[in-house]
Amino acid sequence: MSTTIALLLVHLHLLLCGHGAAAVAATATPPPLPVLPVPSYAQLQWQLSEMALFIHFGPNTFTDSEWGSGHADPAVFAPSELDAGQWARVAAEGGFGRVVLTAKHHDGFCLWPSALTDYSVAASPWRGGAGDVVGELSAAARAEGIGLGLYLSPWDRHEPVYGDTVAYNEHYMGQMTELLTRYGDVEEVWLDGAKGDDTYMDYMFDAWFALIHQLQQRVVIFSDAGPDTRWVGDEAGIAGRTCWSPFNKTVVTIGHIIPEYSQSGDQFGEEWVPAECDVSIRPGWFWHASEKPKNMQVLQEFTEIRRTIFSHNFAANGTVTASSVRGGLNNLQFAPSSVLRDSIYSYWAPQEGQTSWEMLFDLGRSTSFNLLQLQEPIQMGQRVIEFHVDVLLGGLWQTILEGTTIGYKRLLRFPAVEARYLKLYVDSARADPLIAFVGVFMDPFSDVYGLDHERPSHTNSSEVIMLRRGHAAGNRSTATM
Repeated sequence: MSTTIALLLVHLHLLLCGHGAAAVAATATPPPLPVLPVPSYAQLQWQLSEMALFIHFGPNTFTDSEWGSGHADPAVFAPSELDAGQWARVAAEGGFGRVVLTAKHHDGFCLWPSALTDYSVAASPWRGGAGDVVGELSAAARAEGIGLGLYLSPWDRHEPVYGDTVAYNEHYMGQMTELLTRYGDVEEVWLDGAKGDDTYMDYMFDAWFALIHQLQQRVVIFSDAGPDTRWVGDEAGIAGRTCWSPFNKTVVTIGHIIPEYSQSGDQFGEEWVPAECDVSIRPGWFWHASEKPKNMQVLQEFTEIRRTIFSHNFAANGTVTASSVRGGLNNLQFAPSSVLRDSIYSYWAPQEGQTSWEMLFDLGRSTSFNLLQLQEPIQMGQRVIEFHVDVLLGGLWQTILEGTTIGYKRLLRFPAVEARYLKLYVDSARADPLIAFVGVFMDPFSDVYGLDHERPSHTNSSEVIMLRRGHAAGNRSTATM
Protein backbone atom coordinates (compact mmCIF):
# COMPACT_ATOMS: atom_id res chain seq x y z
CA MET A 1 0.00 0.00 0.00
CA SER A 2 2.70 2.51 1.00
CA THR A 3 4.74 1.75 -2.14
CA THR A 4 1.70 2.38 -4.33
CA ILE A 5 0.95 5.68 -2.60
CA ALA A 6 4.56 6.78 -2.95
CA LEU A 7 4.58 6.02 -6.68
CA LEU A 8 1.31 7.90 -7.13
CA LEU A 9 2.72 10.92 -5.29
CA VAL A 10 5.89 10.88 -7.40
CA HIS A 11 3.79 10.63 -10.55
CA LEU A 12 1.57 13.52 -9.40
CA HIS A 13 4.64 15.61 -8.55
CA LEU A 14 6.07 15.05 -12.04
CA LEU A 15 2.77 15.99 -13.64
CA LEU A 16 2.59 19.22 -11.65
CA CYS A 17 6.19 20.14 -12.38
CA GLY A 18 5.75 19.38 -16.05
CA HIS A 19 2.57 21.47 -16.24
CA GLY A 20 4.23 24.43 -14.52
CA ALA A 21 7.25 24.32 -16.81
CA ALA A 22 5.06 24.23 -19.90
CA ALA A 23 3.02 27.21 -18.64
CA VAL A 24 6.12 29.28 -17.98
CA ALA A 25 7.62 28.42 -21.36
CA ALA A 26 4.40 29.42 -23.12
CA THR A 27 3.79 32.77 -21.41
CA ALA A 28 6.95 34.24 -19.97
CA THR A 29 8.66 36.88 -22.09
CA PRO A 30 10.67 39.39 -20.08
CA PRO A 31 10.07 43.07 -20.73
CA PRO A 32 12.71 44.98 -22.65
CA LEU A 33 15.46 46.76 -20.78
CA PRO A 34 14.59 50.32 -19.76
CA VAL A 35 16.32 53.16 -21.57
CA LEU A 36 17.97 55.52 -19.09
CA PRO A 37 17.23 57.92 -17.59
CA VAL A 38 13.94 56.86 -16.01
CA PRO A 39 11.73 58.64 -13.45
CA SER A 40 12.03 58.05 -9.73
CA TYR A 41 9.01 56.81 -7.81
CA ALA A 42 8.16 60.39 -6.76
CA GLN A 43 8.53 61.71 -10.30
CA LEU A 44 6.34 58.95 -11.68
CA GLN A 45 3.58 59.66 -9.13
CA TRP A 46 3.86 63.38 -9.90
CA GLN A 47 3.41 62.64 -13.61
CA LEU A 48 0.42 60.37 -13.01
CA SER A 49 -1.33 63.08 -11.00
CA GLU A 50 -1.20 65.19 -14.20
CA MET A 51 -2.62 68.52 -12.98
CA ALA A 52 -2.26 70.77 -9.96
CA LEU A 53 -4.51 73.59 -8.81
CA PHE A 54 -2.13 76.43 -7.86
CA ILE A 55 -3.80 78.61 -5.22
CA HIS A 56 -2.46 82.15 -4.75
CA PHE A 57 -3.84 83.52 -1.50
CA GLY A 58 -2.65 85.91 1.18
CA PRO A 59 -2.68 89.62 2.08
CA ASN A 60 -2.41 90.42 -1.66
CA THR A 61 -5.93 89.05 -2.02
CA PHE A 62 -7.19 91.84 0.26
CA THR A 63 -4.90 94.68 -0.88
CA ASP A 64 -5.50 94.30 -4.64
CA SER A 65 -1.79 93.56 -5.17
CA GLU A 66 0.27 91.05 -7.11
CA TRP A 67 3.45 91.65 -5.12
CA GLY A 68 3.00 92.79 -1.55
CA SER A 69 5.44 95.23 0.00
CA GLY A 70 5.93 93.22 3.19
CA HIS A 71 4.61 96.14 5.22
CA ALA A 72 0.84 95.64 4.98
CA ASP A 73 -0.83 95.42 8.38
CA PRO A 74 -1.42 91.73 9.24
CA ALA A 75 -4.95 92.81 10.19
CA VAL A 76 -5.82 93.03 6.47
CA PHE A 77 -5.75 89.24 6.39
CA ALA A 78 -9.26 88.59 7.70
CA PRO A 79 -11.17 86.16 5.48
CA SER A 80 -14.71 85.79 6.78
CA GLU A 81 -15.66 82.43 5.24
CA LEU A 82 -12.44 80.61 4.41
CA ASP A 83 -13.28 77.00 3.55
CA ALA A 84 -10.23 74.95 2.60
CA GLY A 85 -12.51 71.93 2.26
CA GLN A 86 -14.31 73.67 -0.60
CA TRP A 87 -10.98 74.38 -2.34
CA ALA A 88 -9.98 70.72 -2.10
CA ARG A 89 -13.40 69.50 -3.28
CA VAL A 90 -13.26 71.74 -6.33
CA ALA A 91 -9.79 70.43 -7.13
CA ALA A 92 -10.78 66.79 -6.73
CA GLU A 93 -14.02 67.16 -8.69
CA GLY A 94 -12.13 68.97 -11.44
CA GLY A 95 -9.69 66.10 -11.88
CA PHE A 96 -6.69 67.80 -10.26
CA GLY A 97 -4.24 65.47 -8.57
CA ARG A 98 -2.94 67.99 -6.05
CA VAL A 99 -3.28 71.53 -4.75
CA VAL A 100 -0.28 73.84 -4.43
CA LEU A 101 -0.54 76.77 -2.01
CA THR A 102 1.52 79.95 -1.73
CA ALA A 103 2.42 79.29 1.90
CA LYS A 104 4.56 82.45 1.73
CA HIS A 105 4.71 84.90 -1.15
CA HIS A 106 7.22 87.70 -1.71
CA ASP A 107 5.66 89.88 0.99
CA GLY A 108 6.89 87.39 3.62
CA PHE A 109 3.46 86.81 5.19
CA CYS A 110 3.16 83.18 6.29
CA LEU A 111 -0.13 81.29 5.97
CA TRP A 112 0.90 79.11 8.89
CA PRO A 113 1.92 80.22 12.42
CA SER A 114 5.66 80.22 11.85
CA ALA A 115 7.75 80.58 14.99
CA LEU A 116 10.44 82.34 12.93
CA THR A 117 8.57 85.54 12.08
CA ASP A 118 6.10 88.02 13.53
CA TYR A 119 4.41 88.31 10.12
CA SER A 120 1.95 85.44 9.83
CA VAL A 121 -1.63 84.35 10.43
CA ALA A 122 -0.83 84.37 14.14
CA ALA A 123 -0.60 88.18 13.98
CA SER A 124 -3.92 88.50 12.13
CA PRO A 125 -7.47 88.62 13.52
CA TRP A 126 -8.47 85.56 11.48
CA ARG A 127 -9.54 82.70 13.75
CA GLY A 128 -8.55 84.91 16.66
CA GLY A 129 -4.87 84.56 15.70
CA ALA A 130 -5.08 80.77 16.00
CA GLY A 131 -5.68 79.99 12.33
CA ASP A 132 -3.50 77.91 10.02
CA VAL A 133 -4.34 77.97 6.29
CA VAL A 134 -1.65 75.40 5.44
CA GLY A 135 -2.94 73.06 8.13
CA GLU A 136 -6.56 73.38 7.04
CA LEU A 137 -5.72 72.81 3.37
CA SER A 138 -3.47 69.88 4.21
CA ALA A 139 -6.29 68.16 6.11
CA ALA A 140 -8.83 68.97 3.39
CA ALA A 141 -6.58 67.64 0.61
CA ARG A 142 -6.01 64.44 2.55
CA ALA A 143 -9.77 64.02 3.06
CA GLU A 144 -10.39 64.40 -0.68
CA GLY A 145 -7.60 62.00 -1.62
CA ILE A 146 -5.44 64.54 -3.44
CA GLY A 147 -1.87 65.65 -2.81
CA LEU A 148 -0.48 68.82 -1.26
CA GLY A 149 2.18 71.09 -2.70
CA LEU A 150 3.70 74.24 -1.19
CA TYR A 151 5.36 77.38 -2.52
CA LEU A 152 7.75 79.14 -0.15
CA SER A 153 9.03 82.33 -1.75
CA PRO A 154 12.80 82.76 -1.53
CA TRP A 155 12.35 86.52 -1.72
CA ASP A 156 11.03 87.92 1.56
CA ARG A 157 10.30 91.66 1.60
CA HIS A 158 9.47 91.66 5.32
CA GLU A 159 12.26 89.63 6.90
CA PRO A 160 14.98 91.95 8.33
CA VAL A 161 17.85 89.48 7.75
CA TYR A 162 17.10 89.21 4.03
CA GLY A 163 20.38 90.19 2.38
CA ASP A 164 22.54 88.44 5.00
CA THR A 165 23.36 85.24 3.13
CA VAL A 166 24.03 82.98 6.09
CA ALA A 167 21.33 84.36 8.38
CA TYR A 168 18.61 84.38 5.73
CA ASN A 169 19.39 80.90 4.40
CA GLU A 170 19.16 79.63 7.99
CA HIS A 171 15.86 81.48 8.36
CA TYR A 172 14.51 80.08 5.08
CA MET A 173 15.55 76.51 5.83
CA GLY A 174 13.99 76.83 9.28
CA GLN A 175 10.66 77.83 7.73
CA MET A 176 10.96 75.03 5.17
CA THR A 177 11.52 72.58 8.02
CA GLU A 178 8.36 73.80 9.74
CA LEU A 179 6.31 73.25 6.58
CA LEU A 180 7.72 69.82 5.80
CA THR A 181 7.45 68.38 9.32
CA ARG A 182 4.04 69.61 10.47
CA TYR A 183 1.60 68.71 7.73
CA GLY A 184 2.19 65.14 6.63
CA ASP A 185 3.14 64.19 3.10
CA VAL A 186 4.02 67.00 0.71
CA GLU A 187 4.13 65.96 -2.94
CA GLU A 188 5.68 69.07 -4.47
CA VAL A 189 7.75 72.02 -3.36
CA TRP A 190 7.51 74.82 -5.90
CA LEU A 191 10.48 77.19 -6.06
CA ASP A 192 11.65 80.13 -8.09
CA GLY A 193 14.68 82.35 -7.72
CA ALA A 194 12.98 85.72 -7.39
CA LYS A 195 15.02 88.57 -5.93
CA GLY A 196 14.52 92.29 -5.78
CA ASP A 197 15.00 95.72 -4.22
CA ASP A 198 18.70 95.85 -5.21
CA THR A 199 19.49 93.61 -2.23
CA TYR A 200 22.28 91.11 -2.83
CA MET A 201 21.18 87.65 -1.81
CA ASP A 202 22.78 84.26 -2.45
CA TYR A 203 20.28 81.43 -2.21
CA MET A 204 21.87 78.13 -1.16
CA PHE A 205 19.72 76.00 -3.45
CA ASP A 206 21.75 72.80 -3.08
CA ALA A 207 21.34 72.92 0.69
CA TRP A 208 17.62 73.61 0.30
CA PHE A 209 17.19 70.66 -2.07
CA ALA A 210 19.04 68.32 0.26
CA LEU A 211 16.88 69.39 3.21
CA ILE A 212 13.63 69.02 1.27
CA HIS A 213 14.51 65.52 0.07
CA GLN A 214 15.66 64.58 3.56
CA LEU A 215 12.38 65.63 5.17
CA GLN A 216 10.02 64.39 2.45
CA GLN A 217 11.13 61.23 0.65
CA ARG A 218 8.31 61.30 -1.92
CA VAL A 219 8.44 64.98 -2.84
CA VAL A 220 9.38 66.51 -6.17
CA ILE A 221 11.07 69.90 -6.31
CA PHE A 222 10.15 72.30 -9.10
CA SER A 223 12.41 75.10 -10.29
CA ASP A 224 13.93 76.45 -13.50
CA ALA A 225 16.57 73.72 -13.36
CA GLY A 226 14.97 70.92 -11.37
CA PRO A 227 16.19 68.94 -9.59
CA ASP A 228 12.99 66.91 -10.09
CA THR A 229 10.80 68.95 -12.46
CA ARG A 230 11.69 71.95 -14.57
CA TRP A 231 9.89 75.09 -15.69
CA VAL A 232 8.85 74.73 -19.33
CA GLY A 233 9.88 78.29 -20.12
CA ASP A 234 6.54 80.07 -20.54
CA GLU A 235 3.45 80.84 -18.49
CA ALA A 236 0.89 79.90 -21.14
CA GLY A 237 0.65 76.21 -20.27
CA ILE A 238 2.32 75.25 -23.54
CA ALA A 239 5.07 72.66 -23.77
CA GLY A 240 7.61 72.42 -26.55
CA ARG A 241 6.60 70.68 -29.77
CA THR A 242 9.60 68.52 -28.99
CA CYS A 243 9.64 67.83 -25.28
CA TRP A 244 12.10 65.39 -23.72
CA SER A 245 12.10 64.54 -20.03
CA PRO A 246 15.81 63.63 -20.29
CA PHE A 247 17.70 66.80 -19.41
CA ASN A 248 21.08 68.04 -18.29
CA LYS A 249 20.71 70.21 -15.19
CA THR A 250 24.15 71.73 -15.73
CA VAL A 251 22.95 73.55 -18.87
CA VAL A 252 20.63 75.95 -17.01
CA THR A 253 20.56 77.47 -13.54
CA ILE A 254 17.75 78.96 -11.49
CA GLY A 255 17.17 82.45 -12.82
CA HIS A 256 19.17 81.85 -15.99
CA ILE A 257 17.50 79.51 -18.45
CA ILE A 258 17.77 78.85 -22.16
CA PRO A 259 14.09 78.97 -23.20
CA GLU A 260 14.46 76.63 -26.16
CA TYR A 261 16.35 74.07 -24.06
CA SER A 262 13.82 74.26 -21.24
CA GLN A 263 10.98 73.66 -23.68
CA SER A 264 12.56 70.87 -25.68
CA GLY A 265 14.66 69.03 -23.09
CA ASP A 266 17.53 66.89 -24.33
CA GLN A 267 17.36 63.61 -26.22
CA PHE A 268 20.81 62.82 -24.85
CA GLY A 269 20.17 64.15 -21.35
CA GLU A 270 21.51 62.08 -18.48
CA GLU A 271 18.90 63.06 -15.87
CA TRP A 272 15.12 62.73 -15.79
CA VAL A 273 13.68 66.23 -15.28
CA PRO A 274 10.22 66.50 -16.89
CA ALA A 275 8.76 69.87 -17.85
CA GLU A 276 5.98 71.47 -15.83
CA CYS A 277 3.66 74.00 -17.50
CA ASP A 278 2.06 76.75 -15.44
CA VAL A 279 -0.77 79.02 -16.56
CA SER A 280 -3.15 81.30 -14.70
CA ILE A 281 -6.91 81.38 -15.27
CA ARG A 282 -6.74 85.13 -14.58
CA PRO A 283 -4.67 87.97 -16.08
CA GLY A 284 -2.46 87.83 -12.97
CA TRP A 285 -2.09 85.27 -10.21
CA PHE A 286 -3.93 86.75 -7.24
CA TRP A 287 -7.64 87.59 -7.09
CA HIS A 288 -8.70 91.11 -8.06
CA ALA A 289 -12.30 92.27 -7.90
CA SER A 290 -12.01 94.10 -11.23
CA GLU A 291 -10.91 91.03 -13.19
CA LYS A 292 -13.29 88.84 -15.16
CA PRO A 293 -14.23 86.07 -15.54
CA LYS A 294 -14.55 84.80 -12.01
CA ASN A 295 -12.41 81.83 -11.04
CA MET A 296 -15.27 79.39 -10.58
CA GLN A 297 -16.71 80.13 -14.01
CA VAL A 298 -13.40 79.48 -15.75
CA LEU A 299 -12.71 76.36 -13.72
CA GLN A 300 -16.16 74.90 -14.41
CA GLU A 301 -15.82 75.56 -18.14
CA PHE A 302 -12.35 74.03 -18.23
CA THR A 303 -13.47 70.89 -16.41
CA GLU A 304 -16.57 70.44 -18.57
CA ILE A 305 -14.59 70.91 -21.78
CA ARG A 306 -12.12 68.21 -20.74
CA ARG A 307 -14.84 65.81 -19.67
CA THR A 308 -16.76 66.26 -22.91
CA ILE A 309 -13.75 65.82 -25.18
CA PHE A 310 -12.38 62.73 -23.47
CA SER A 311 -15.69 61.05 -22.61
CA HIS A 312 -15.61 58.90 -25.75
CA ASN A 313 -12.53 57.27 -27.25
CA PHE A 314 -13.44 56.14 -30.75
CA ALA A 315 -10.61 53.59 -30.69
CA ALA A 316 -11.81 51.87 -27.50
CA ASN A 317 -14.15 49.41 -29.24
CA GLY A 318 -12.04 49.00 -32.34
CA THR A 319 -9.27 46.57 -33.19
CA VAL A 320 -5.56 47.10 -33.53
CA THR A 321 -2.75 45.11 -35.11
CA ALA A 322 0.97 45.76 -35.30
CA SER A 323 3.91 45.01 -37.57
CA SER A 324 5.42 42.76 -34.87
CA VAL A 325 4.96 41.79 -31.23
CA ARG A 326 7.62 41.05 -28.66
CA GLY A 327 7.61 37.31 -27.99
CA GLY A 328 5.53 36.56 -31.11
CA LEU A 329 2.20 37.68 -32.54
CA ASN A 330 0.26 35.52 -30.07
CA ASN A 331 1.98 36.96 -26.99
CA LEU A 332 -0.77 38.75 -25.06
CA GLN A 333 1.66 40.36 -22.61
CA PHE A 334 2.81 42.92 -25.17
CA ALA A 335 -0.14 42.70 -27.57
CA PRO A 336 -1.18 45.70 -29.69
CA SER A 337 -4.55 45.67 -27.89
CA SER A 338 -2.69 46.83 -24.77
CA VAL A 339 -2.80 50.39 -26.14
CA LEU A 340 -6.59 50.43 -25.80
CA ARG A 341 -6.31 50.19 -21.99
CA ASP A 342 -5.79 53.55 -20.31
CA SER A 343 -2.69 52.64 -18.31
CA ILE A 344 1.04 53.09 -18.72
CA TYR A 345 1.63 49.72 -17.08
CA SER A 346 0.37 47.75 -20.07
CA TYR A 347 1.93 48.48 -23.43
CA TRP A 348 2.64 47.23 -26.92
CA ALA A 349 6.24 46.20 -27.50
CA PRO A 350 7.56 45.19 -30.94
CA GLN A 351 9.92 42.36 -31.72
CA GLU A 352 13.55 43.33 -31.20
CA GLY A 353 15.78 44.16 -34.14
CA GLN A 354 13.17 45.96 -36.27
CA THR A 355 13.92 49.19 -38.12
CA SER A 356 10.34 50.33 -38.69
CA TRP A 357 7.27 50.06 -36.50
CA GLU A 358 3.60 50.55 -37.25
CA MET A 359 0.17 49.97 -35.73
CA LEU A 360 -3.09 49.72 -37.70
CA PHE A 361 -6.36 50.80 -36.06
CA ASP A 362 -9.82 49.84 -37.26
CA LEU A 363 -12.37 52.04 -35.49
CA GLY A 364 -15.21 49.78 -36.64
CA ARG A 365 -16.96 52.48 -38.67
CA SER A 366 -16.19 55.78 -40.32
CA THR A 367 -15.85 58.43 -37.61
CA SER A 368 -15.06 62.15 -37.46
CA PHE A 369 -12.17 63.07 -35.17
CA ASN A 370 -9.55 65.77 -34.75
CA LEU A 371 -7.57 64.84 -31.65
CA LEU A 372 -5.12 62.05 -30.95
CA GLN A 373 -3.74 61.07 -27.54
CA LEU A 374 -0.48 59.08 -27.41
CA GLN A 375 1.38 57.79 -24.36
CA GLU A 376 4.61 55.94 -23.67
CA PRO A 377 5.29 53.81 -20.56
CA ILE A 378 7.79 56.31 -19.19
CA GLN A 379 8.88 53.95 -16.41
CA MET A 380 10.74 52.26 -19.27
CA GLY A 381 12.30 55.53 -20.43
CA GLN A 382 11.31 57.98 -23.15
CA ARG A 383 11.98 56.43 -26.56
CA VAL A 384 10.09 57.84 -29.55
CA ILE A 385 12.00 60.45 -31.55
CA GLU A 386 9.71 60.92 -34.57
CA PHE A 387 6.35 59.56 -35.66
CA HIS A 388 3.52 60.22 -38.11
CA VAL A 389 -0.11 59.21 -38.50
CA ASP A 390 -1.94 58.31 -41.71
CA VAL A 391 -5.66 57.79 -42.36
CA LEU A 392 -7.34 55.94 -45.22
CA LEU A 393 -9.32 58.43 -47.30
CA GLY A 394 -10.85 57.48 -50.62
CA GLY A 395 -8.76 54.35 -50.80
CA LEU A 396 -5.48 56.25 -50.31
CA TRP A 397 -3.37 56.59 -47.16
CA GLN A 398 -2.84 60.26 -46.35
CA THR A 399 -0.68 61.75 -43.59
CA ILE A 400 -2.64 63.92 -41.16
CA LEU A 401 0.09 64.71 -38.65
CA GLU A 402 3.79 64.38 -37.96
CA GLY A 403 5.40 64.77 -34.57
CA THR A 404 8.49 64.47 -32.43
CA THR A 405 8.53 62.93 -28.95
CA ILE A 406 5.58 61.48 -27.05
CA GLY A 407 6.59 60.95 -23.42
CA TYR A 408 3.99 60.47 -20.70
CA LYS A 409 1.18 62.00 -22.75
CA ARG A 410 0.97 63.83 -26.05
CA LEU A 411 -2.23 65.47 -27.31
CA LEU A 412 -2.27 66.39 -31.02
CA ARG A 413 -4.97 68.40 -32.79
CA PHE A 414 -5.43 68.53 -36.55
CA PRO A 415 -8.21 69.47 -38.99
CA ALA A 416 -11.13 67.10 -38.54
CA VAL A 417 -11.18 64.03 -40.76
CA GLU A 418 -13.73 61.27 -41.23
CA ALA A 419 -12.14 57.86 -41.47
CA ARG A 420 -12.36 54.30 -40.24
CA TYR A 421 -8.71 53.25 -40.49
CA LEU A 422 -5.58 54.97 -39.24
CA LYS A 423 -1.95 53.98 -38.90
CA LEU A 424 0.61 55.09 -36.36
CA TYR A 425 4.17 54.91 -37.65
CA VAL A 426 7.17 55.31 -35.37
CA ASP A 427 9.85 56.63 -37.71
CA SER A 428 12.78 56.73 -35.29
CA ALA A 429 13.38 55.88 -31.65
CA ARG A 430 16.16 55.70 -29.07
CA ALA A 431 15.36 51.99 -28.66
CA ASP A 432 12.47 49.68 -29.52
CA PRO A 433 9.44 51.96 -29.15
CA LEU A 434 6.85 51.09 -26.53
CA ILE A 435 3.31 52.51 -26.80
CA ALA A 436 1.05 52.47 -23.74
CA PHE A 437 -2.10 54.21 -24.98
CA VAL A 438 -3.69 55.52 -28.17
CA GLY A 439 -6.92 57.51 -27.98
CA VAL A 440 -8.97 59.02 -30.82
CA PHE A 441 -11.28 61.91 -29.86
CA MET A 442 -13.35 64.79 -31.19
CA ASP A 443 -12.64 68.28 -29.81
CA PRO A 444 -15.52 70.64 -30.69
CA PHE A 445 -14.29 73.46 -28.43
CA SER A 446 -10.83 74.64 -29.44
CA ASP A 447 -11.91 76.37 -32.64
CA VAL A 448 -14.93 77.96 -30.96
CA TYR A 449 -12.93 79.25 -28.00
CA GLY A 450 -9.88 80.17 -30.07
CA LEU A 451 -7.63 77.91 -28.02
CA ASP A 452 -5.17 77.39 -30.87
CA HIS A 453 -2.93 80.43 -30.87
CA GLU A 454 0.63 81.45 -31.51
CA ARG A 455 3.08 80.48 -28.84
CA PRO A 456 3.94 83.45 -26.65
CA SER A 457 7.43 84.70 -26.11
CA HIS A 458 8.75 83.27 -22.87
CA THR A 459 8.55 85.02 -19.52
CA ASN A 460 11.03 83.85 -16.95
CA SER A 461 9.33 83.09 -13.66
CA SER A 462 12.64 83.00 -11.84
CA GLU A 463 14.64 85.84 -13.32
CA VAL A 464 16.23 88.38 -11.01
CA ILE A 465 13.76 91.22 -10.58
CA MET A 466 15.13 94.63 -9.73
CA LEU A 467 12.38 96.86 -8.35
CA ARG A 468 13.55 100.43 -8.08
CA ARG A 469 11.88 103.30 -6.31
CA GLY A 470 9.09 104.68 -8.45
CA HIS A 471 8.62 101.45 -10.44
CA ALA A 472 5.54 99.52 -9.37
CA ALA A 473 5.61 95.75 -9.49
CA GLY A 474 3.48 94.24 -12.21
CA ASN A 475 1.79 90.87 -12.27
CA ARG A 476 3.54 87.52 -12.35
CA SER A 477 3.39 87.30 -16.12
CA THR A 478 6.19 89.86 -16.21
CA ALA A 479 8.55 87.92 -14.02
CA THR A 480 7.64 85.90 -10.99
CA MET A 481 5.16 83.90 -8.99
